[in-house]
Amino acid sequence: MKFNAFALAAAVGVVATPAFAQTVPAQTAPATAPAAPQVMVSAPMTAAPVPSVNIHAPASGRCGLFQTCANTRIGLGKGDFIVRLSALGVLPEDRDSSLSLNGAHLGGRVKTTRQVMPELTFEYFFTDNLSVDLIAASTRHEIAAEGVPGLGKVDVGSAWVLPPTVTFAWHFRPHKRFNPYVGVGATLAWFHNISPANNGLTQKVNIGVTGGPSVNVGFDYQVVGNWFFNFDVKQMFMRVHVWAQDSAETTKITAHDSLDPTVVGAGIEYRF
Repeated sequence: MKFNAFALAAAVGVVATPAFAQTVPAQTAPATAPAAPQVMVSAPMTAAPVPSVNIHAPASGRCGLFQTCANTRIGLGKGDFIVRLSALGVLPEDRDSSLSLNGAHLGGRVKTTRQVMPELTFEYFFTDNLSVDLIAASTRHEIAAEGVPGLGKVDVGSAWVLPPTVTFAWHFRPHKRFNPYVGVGATLAWFHNISPANNGLTQKVNIGVTGGPSVNVGFDYQVVGNWFFNFDVKQMFMRVHVWAQDSAETTKITAHDSLDPTVVGAGIEYRF
């Protein structure tokens, strides 16, 4: 009886041991369960940088001629090439003049009319601050002698002047929409298509080539895209020599005039 009781107890222990072993993992399994949420949280952190926004150009891949796009350069700087079309006002000052008749000094002064014409300018930037420009324009002016004793006003004639001017300018605010500048340069003026007044006194007129230094101030303002507005004032210093005589070449008038024109221009320009 004692042996049977011991055998029965041993059998119950053998059967109970596997059952207990199976219940232990079931109780400890929840301890490893939080690992799954850690994987789910880390996945969005690596995926966040994927979205991107393209702000450098429009959908067509090109910026319109009259558009300011994200890749449009602001202001002017090194390597820029400018073509400018302006309305140009040429205002001769006639600061100091003298007249002579057959070598004898006369009273009076030379008077030259003012004129407005279109102007074409080409400009290149060597650096962000330093540029060089060349203006191309031709204007027509009437020339007269005023205050001549016994004659009053004498029409001498008219002439076209071609004054190519090279200017080196220093720009104070490169890569800004508003960019003021100052410059120095030189002018060389040719007179062409000279027409005498044919008044009996001046039937032949000749005007010598002249030139001199110049200074200027102005500014560029970026309107839209690569389009800019320009305003410029130049002061040129040049002295002109004029000879006029009658058809018989018996009467010769010589005039010397400090023309010194002030040149004012305003126009639109494009950057290439």
